[in-house]
Amino acid sequence: MSAVARRRAVLALVLAGIVGVLLAPTIRRIVRDVTLPLSYESVIRAQAGEKHLDPALVAAVIFAETKFDARTSPTGALGLMQIEPSTAEFLARRSGATSFSLADLAHPDTNIAYGSYYLRYLLDRYGGDETLALAAYNGGETNVDGWLAQAHAAGVRFTLNEIPFTETRAYVQRVERAQLSYRSEYGL
Repeated sequence: MSAVARRRAVLALVLAGIVGVLLAPTIRRIVRDVTLPLSYESVIRAQAGEKHLDPALVAAVIFAETKFDARTSPTGALGLMQIEPSTAEFLARRSGATSFSLADLAHPDTNIAYGSYYLRYLLDRYGGDETLALAAYNGGETNVDGWLAQAHAAGVRFTLNEIPFTETRAYVQRVERAQLSYRSEYGL
């Protein structure tokens, strides 16, 4: 290889390195946006603040439920936070809503408000225990109450590993991992 060819090769490597360094933040942001999306950040922060929740927890529940792609589930759960119609009606009555329609859950602001209200309700109901609240969000309060009663009757402490529904156990773990990621990646 001639001296000129070597210089060109070195120059090409240096330029490639510079371009790589300059593009790295953009590439990292693109990968993050695909693998850990975040939309409606201001709504999430506002609802979390109003309901004394960790905004990373709210974002993590949305991520676990829909990955920020609002839809209706096969079971009829609605919107970003996948709120069941009967749960939405319960929350509307409990929160004192004067005019509520299930169609309101299609609006991200309303859906996040109701989902956050429900998270706060569940956290209060289960003494601030996030594992239990998330298990109830996914598997239902009746199931969690039954699991707690069985654990109490057996004289053991109920933990994540005792959740008998594989889907619910995986859901809780997915939310907990996403919560940490939203906190570190987005500063929520």
